Amino acid sequence: MNKSPLVLAVALAALGQQAVAGGFIEDSKSTLTLRNYYYNLNSKNTANNDSEASEWGQGFLFNYASGFTEGTVGAGVDVVGLLGVKLDGGGDGDANVGDRRKPGQLFPLDSDGKAVDDYSKAGVTAKLRLSKTEARLGTLQPKLPVVTFNDGRLLPQLFEGGQITSTEIDNLTLIGGQLEHTKTRSSTDDIGLRIAGANRPTGSPATAAIADSNKFYYAGGDYKLTKDLTAQYYYGNLEDFYKQHFVGLLHNWAIGPGVLKSDLRYFDSNSDGKNSSVAGRAEGYRSSGFYGVTGAGAPITTGEVDNQAWSAFFTYTLGSHALSAGYQALSGDSAFPFLNQGDGSTAYLITDRQIGKFQNAGERTWLTEYSYDFAKVGAPGLKAIITYLSGDNIDSATGDKQEWERDFRLDYTLQDGPLKGLGFSWRNATQRGNFVADSDENRVILSYTLTLL
Repeated sequence: MNKSPLVLAVALAALGQQAVAGGFIEDSKSTLTLRNYYYNLNSKNTANNDSEASEWGQGFLFNYASGFTEGTVGAGVDVVGLLGVKLDGGGDGDANVGDRRKPGQLFPLDSDGKAVDDYSKAGVTAKLRLSKTEARLGTLQPKLPVVTFNDGRLLPQLFEGGQITSTEIDNLTLIGGQLEHTKTRSSTDDIGLRIAGANRPTGSPATAAIADSNKFYYAGGDYKLTKDLTAQYYYGNLEDFYKQHFVGLLHNWAIGPGVLKSDLRYFDSNSDGKNSSVAGRAEGYRSSGFYGVTGAGAPITTGEVDNQAWSAFFTYTLGSHALSAGYQALSGDSAFPFLNQGDGSTAYLITDRQIGKFQNAGERTWLTEYSYDFAKVGAPGLKAIITYLSGDNIDSATGDKQEWERDFRLDYTLQDGPLKGLGFSWRNATQRGNFVADSDENRVILSYTLTLL
């Protein structure tokens, strides 16, 4: 698929002829979300504390979604506009002088290494609907097992491509599409798609482009076997990097006065195209991971994708309480592959948490979580969650490594008054281990959504 602005222009021109027809205007919805975001990272044991970060910004997230025109084939359009304004840039961008905090957590960096004063990005999506099937072309924010957009900082990530979703068969949702580029959460540029470990061609200068691809294909579906049991299968293929199969099972089971939710997942990922050959990997089409050592003790770093990941996560909810426990095991020579441009990404793993993802080659992770809703004790809108993860058996040239993380999250949303809906979130995390830098992180987020239409 070679999508161009001309394609979107033609589609939008056709919409303009029917803008007053059917529900195009009547069913339109529009919101403006205000997101005030403070981020602080304190990394231990680093030279000159040059991995510390502290930034503060104000985000504006505009979303418009039209209805569909009348007729056998309905047409519509969605628009997203995003603006981030710097309140504190987080340092000088030079670890040796001045303010040594490392910028670039919330904002793109300017040529002098400092955070820009503001940045913006936008996207348009043309959409068509026939019966219970919808096609979308343009800006997408998929949320699927094989590809999920990231919304962990001031502004969310945007992808460009096309997608078809069909619910023609009762209880079955089918989805297929192709992605070509992305605007990462802290960038305004369209860049290619890649995975962790991708680098520049062997022997190339530091200014050479990192290997990437503009073709990520995905397809799959969810089928509700019963009202409480859903089976999933999805396939993803990042050309010249990897092919991935996913199988999942979701189940809710009423046990006594509470409900037990089971979430079972399995991924099988292997190399594709250039990643499958020595020559291709020399061009930068590589994966991160550990591949053993030579007889002389030197690390073997072939960079070929080879990963299998399975997990089980169970949550028992009883009144205001929810207690969860889970286990995840990775096998194969490489780390778990997923779309990752190095500027914030999301993996569909039960271990993708505030700081770490626990997706390293060979890693085994236990996790437990407890949450409490304070509504029944007179504080509606107040919720707290604490999570602990412990990973070990990480493959490395110096033996198995380990890491752990503890997350605490406190959320409160005003339930009434003139600022009803104003949300506050404090997210605190600590990460330790002999495989990662010791880190303490805090995020404070204020958010409020205005309904425009």
